[in-house]
Amino acid sequence: MKRLLLTGLCLLAVSLYPAGLAQAAWQPELLVSLKQSAGSVRLSANMPVVLRRLDNKKVLWEGKARENAVLTFGAKGWELNGRKLSKADSAALELVTSDDKQLAKQVSTLDYKSYRGALRLLPRKGKIQVLNRVPVEEYLRGVVPEEMPAEWNVEAVKAQAVAARTYALGHRKRHGQEGFDICTTTHCQQYSGTAAERSAANKAIDATYGEVLHGGGNLIDAVFHTDSGGMTENSEDVWGSRISYLRTARELRQGTYPWEKNVSAVELTGLLARRGKNIGELQKIELSPLKIGQAGRDRTVSGRVKNVTFIGKNGRASMSGNDLRSLLGLKSTVFSMSLNRNVVFINGYGWGHGLGLSQYGAKAYADSKHWDYKKILAHYYNGAELKKLY
Repeated sequence: MKRLLLTGLCLLAVSLYPAGLAQAAWQPELLVSLKQSAGSVRLSANMPVVLRRLDNKKVLWEGKARENAVLTFGAKGWELNGRKLSKADSAALELVTSDDKQLAKQVSTLDYKSYRGALRLLPRKGKIQVLNRVPVEEYLRGVVPEEMPAEWNVEAVKAQAVAARTYALGHRKRHGQEGFDICTTTHCQQYSGTAAERSAANKAIDATYGEVLHGGGNLIDAVFHTDSGGMTENSEDVWGSRISYLRTARELRQGTYPWEKNVSAVELTGLLARRGKNIGELQKIELSPLKIGQAGRDRTVSGRVKNVTFIGKNGRASMSGNDLRSLLGLKSTVFSMSLNRNVVFINGYGWGHGLGLSQYGAKAYADSKHWDYKKILAHYYNGAELKKLY
């Protein structure tokens, strides 16, 4: 997961409930961007569907199960299977079951890739933007196995399902200015539709149906990462702001997910120079020894690098651990650095920003300590409350 901004992203849980609908019969929906600028698209579904205008719901075409519809948009407006689509104008369209109550059972195919829910088609500068309108639980089926192996301990997968559900709902409208809620990459969450689905992950999703994490009356920002290296991090040491539920949490094991990277001193000083830090020939690196779970003048309480100082013939320059991670493409900021014969040796642990749930850490607790998903979530999201939203 990439670092994500928090401002304005959490939603009040109460705002997710439509008035008058029973919780058991309703779940929120998401608009997920599948294609930004397509010249044409081939669509079908596993059941009879209609192609209708989004504005007035006027049905423009009725399709049988698995019947293909090839749509293009250009100077002549919408065309369906090579013919101008009557009364479509330049309106947004949607391929959807005629009975919206069946939306969760609809599987739509876009250019031979399948996704649960409906497909929404928006004309954009002579091209087509394609969105997936999908209920949250069906969306998770294409997310959870992408974020965590489905064959892992079921309690760890349940924890991942709750985190992914909370994260998705808390980040609705993240791409609001672009006309959708979330994307399909690590910028939001990995989402690959039905191709990613696994029965074991589906069971974990079903077992936690509608469960989310709250803090202070809001959905929390349930971020997660691959491996902490031995201890997760406080939010202020990554994002600069203190968040009550993103506090350090010790792992069952330390020094996990080891990695290394070596760069030449010339390459490093060149990268620094392009950042306005022209120190000349590198002579020394100042960074205290790595001890996971121990703070220092240049390390956080978890042992992550706060800053590194480089000393060269022309002067010295400092860089934060987070900036250095980005500059060199490092897996984490849990690392040590040394200079030897004009080569910079970097040895580290963990993978990711270190905030929230550590996926390998969750697996270790589920496997070795037999923790259930509720205890795992309580460990990684300090003080957050598990609630059933619907």
